[in-house]
Amino acid sequence: MTLTENTTDDAVVALAAECAGVVHLPGTPAYDQGRFAWNVAVNQRPAAVALPETVEQLRGVVRHAARLGLRVSAQSTGHAAAILAQHRLDDVVLVRTGALRGVHVDPVSRVARVEAGACWQDVVDVASSYGLAALHGSAPDVGVVGYCLGGGLSWYARKHGLAANSVVGIELVGADGDVVRADAETRPELFWALRGGGGNFGVVTTIEVALQPIADAYAGMMLWPLERAPEVLRAFAAFSPTAPEEVTASFRILRFPPIPELPDFLRGRSVVVLDGAVLLDDAAATDVLSPFRALRPEMDTFARVPSSTLTTLHMDPPEPTPGVGAGVVLDRLDEEAVAAFLAEVGPEARTGVFIAELRMLGGALARSAPGGGALDRVAGSHVAFFLCVAPTPEAAAAGHTAIDQVLAALTPWEAEQRLFLNFADRPVEVSEAFGAASWGRLVAVKRDVDPGGVFLGNHAI
Repeated sequence: MTLTENTTDDAVVALAAECAGVVHLPGTPAYDQGRFAWNVAVNQRPAAVALPETVEQLRGVVRHAARLGLRVSAQSTGHAAAILAQHRLDDVVLVRTGALRGVHVDPVSRVARVEAGACWQDVVDVASSYGLAALHGSAPDVGVVGYCLGGGLSWYARKHGLAANSVVGIELVGADGDVVRADAETRPELFWALRGGGGNFGVVTTIEVALQPIADAYAGMMLWPLERAPEVLRAFAAFSPTAPEEVTASFRILRFPPIPELPDFLRGRSVVVLDGAVLLDDAAATDVLSPFRALRPEMDTFARVPSSTLTTLHMDPPEPTPGVGAGVVLDRLDEEAVAAFLAEVGPEARTGVFIAELRMLGGALARSAPGGGALDRVAGSHVAFFLCVAPTPEAAAAGHTAIDQVLAALTPWEAEQRLFLNFADRPVEVSEAFGAASWGRLVAVKRDVDPGGVFLGNHAI
């Protein structure tokens, strides 16, 4: 139903009365705390914020919101909130699940049962005590649920595929407030859609992910000054197509401001970084990385390390940070693509792009996962991502312009499925992340399980 402003206000007030102490309205401290996104450049203003501490409270919020004609969107950590903030939110209840952070690992079945608000470090800490590893993200504080529903590209991805396809079961609250389970045997079509289709089908309460017997890895980073970017990038481009599947790595150009919070080796510098993980023995890993060591990096931390340390390998900011970003999947990284990339963000470029990243695809990522979800592979050679710091609206606008310029220069090398939604930080044509058949199937599942359009995912279906 379409609500007028007055009936929306009435519905929100009624919801707050029905869910007293859980639903918070604008003008209250709890509302402002709850709408706060990890990306502090994002200003999301929903009709209300819900902060449930139990699944039963969450069920009540969804049930009453749907009855009152309101929509519901869920966040755990507030990562990727930039997308949601672009939607009309004046009839949306933002459910923050951060209080639900339980993690249980079964070391026999090698499955982690994870509550909706848990971050990856919550899972890594428990799993690593059993010598196990999840297909986690590149930052410790990223939420497990959103990452997995969107795809999930880990340091083990070229060997073990997308994190979405490591999911073995999901429990979620539907529009009627009931908790339903989706797995390979129970509601298999919904299970298929959830793995890649995002938060469009309900509010997840629990997700179960398969773990890998990875206690350690040969992992780390190498660093060069920015002027070495052309030779390092060309080595990376030559390395990527023939690298063993046990290798997942990224190439980045980073331009750091001279701020005191940064370590001495990064403060005020522009550098080139190669980082990643190798799931081979030390001798084989050393051999694999030899083309890069031949380039004599000024820093080389690659070594045998516990798998629990890989969440901090990428040096993602540990605190909420303002920024704007966008990405694209490339189908090849040939000499012409390398030249175009360097022309935009290399040593001679005048650009406001803070981070320019190329992350390896291929290997298991290129193959359809058996029994996989809506996103069962990513067909391309690399996913490119660009980020600008945006402490003010003016800086955000300039950042979008700078990123658009880089993306336009890379247009000839875009893959057919050009989007990877975990790396899409602004509104996009969502169907471009899927093949035509998968997109049609996702739309059909959405109509079946949420005919009233109660649930709003970041990337809406």
